[in-house]
Amino acid sequence: MNQNNLLEILKNNRLMQTEAQITNFENTLIYIAENPNENDLSAYHLILDDQCQQPEVMFSLIHFLESFDMEKQITAFIEVVPQLMITAPEWTRIIHNRILNDELACQVYQNLLHSANLNTPHFLYHLLEESIINKLQVRESVLT
Repeated sequence: MNQNNLLEILKNNRLMQTEAQITNFENTLIYIAENPNENDLSAYHLILDDQCQQPEVMFSLIHFLESFDMEKQITAFIEVVPQLMITAPEWTRIIHNRILNDELACQVYQNLLHSANLNTPHFLYHLLEESIINKLQVRESVLT
């Protein structure tokens, strides 16, 4: 099955309102995880939806996203964050916080957000960058 069909299955089942949708989502994600395509990282992020009825199953998508190269995953997240904030503000916050809680990921995130702000300024990028700075300042004050 091609990647577009697999992405469509995830999209169509992402709310997980029935057992069949949960099974379809889980099985498709397992299949994709066996043959991941980093070119679809942005699309994988956009599967997230706050209306999902099974957040523990949706967390498997978060873990799948985190299995990719950190810089590529964070770059994809930054690219889609304006769209993701519309359909999945809670999942966006979760990913953002998970990145902030990893020191190396946080540094990569800060650098990529800074570049994004220079290349394609967006108020969300600015807000996210400020939250990183605030997090780092709190971290420094705790250490001193």
